Amino acid sequence: MSACNFGWLGVFRLGLVQASLGAIVVLTTSTLNRVMVVELALPALLPGLLLALHYFVQISRPRMGHGSDLGQRRTPWIIGGMFTLGFGGWLAALATVWMGSSPAAGIALALVAYSLIGLGVAASGTSLLVLLATRVAPERRAAAATTVWIMMIAGFVVTAGVAGSLLDPYSSTRLLWVAGGVALAALGLTTLALLGLEGARQDLTPAAERPAPADFKAALSEAWTEPRARRFTIFVFVSMLAFSMQDLVLEPFAGLVFGLSPGATTRLSGLQHGGALIGMLLAAAAGSRWAGRQWGTLRGWTVWGCVASALALGGLVCAGLVGPAWPLRANVFVLGLSTGAFSIAAIASMMGLAGGAGGAGREGVRMGLWGAAQAMAFALGGVLGSALSDMMRWLLTDAGLAYALVFFVDAALFVWAARLASRVEPARGPRPAVFLAQLERAP
Repeated sequence: MSACNFGWLGVFRLGLVQASLGAIVVLTTSTLNRVMVVELALPALLPGLLLALHYFVQISRPRMGHGSDLGQRRTPWIIGGMFTLGFGGWLAALATVWMGSSPAAGIALALVAYSLIGLGVAASGTSLLVLLATRVAPERRAAAATTVWIMMIAGFVVTAGVAGSLLDPYSSTRLLWVAGGVALAALGLTTLALLGLEGARQDLTPAAERPAPADFKAALSEAWTEPRARRFTIFVFVSMLAFSMQDLVLEPFAGLVFGLSPGATTRLSGLQHGGALIGMLLAAAAGSRWAGRQWGTLRGWTVWGCVASALALGGLVCAGLVGPAWPLRANVFVLGLSTGAFSIAAIASMMGLAGGAGGAGREGVRMGLWGAAQAMAFALGGVLGSALSDMMRWLLTDAGLAYALVFFVDAALFVWAARLASRVEPARGPRPAVFLAQLERAP
């Protein structure tokens, strides 16, 4: 591994960090969600609002990125963010336990805990992406993003399985021990994975090439006024809003319109995730040369991934109108394939555009801006999708038609996202060796 670029071992080590981050997050978004609703018989709206809070807090991502830009060191921010995330995760478990005996105190503590979770994800996640963006060679960008995200999914799976086994039979004491154990394991693995990986500050950007320090407002204003960065921010928000809108709608749709059981809708969701994984692997070829040919560009994969997602959602519109005769499983698999491909290509494009025109030393602010746009979209997407489906079902007597209208709106958002992505020009011109070369111009 050179002083500038990470080899595959470096990418794998950053993947371990992402897996650790995912391990804590899945405990709070899945396990604690179930405990609140099932064991404590609390309204499902409560964990939904807490999850929305942890997304909204991530509006702090640009500020976190700016802090890491000033020091040109990402490792302290990643470790500090993981510590905050781990403490917030354990505090969330404690708050859940308190809800059983003192709901008001437990909910108050949960608000603090989920705010810390959002801040931890903002600090560690933003700096990790910046480290990937500045230290991975251009031809490995999509494959590196795929590797890191697959390892995060692996963190979800392993943590859910292990924590589930350790929590059976359930008790509040077991929950606190498991939450603490996951947090400590994640922090320890993160520290070991980052040990000596980034190098010293002088290895990153020569002093003569570093821009003069700027305050946060000036740095954020500079990023927003750059046309390419602003267009990409809007694209991220619209595409991720479309991505998250269908997430909470698909299983109820399959149950109400196709008459599928809870187990069958869960398997349908698994089929979608399997398609997304294959789509990610396919998109990993973006910008690479295999067998003597170029396998597309990141912008091309992003645009056509959004178009394919819109067409797949158009298929679900037909499914709502046709009913059980429609090939729902194949349709859902194609939707997963398309969203997986576009999301990885978009993340890889994000890495390449982080520096942008005049962006050397401002990567953290830019990455934070796009991360905040994504978090806001995720916070709103599930709520909007669910609210729109409820409203349409209230207005219309035909559930299939109601869901068809929801999927139509979602498809329109993906078409808009494709248009936005096509207008984001790849950055041109050489950059210092320490930073990534920019995206090739798409045909």
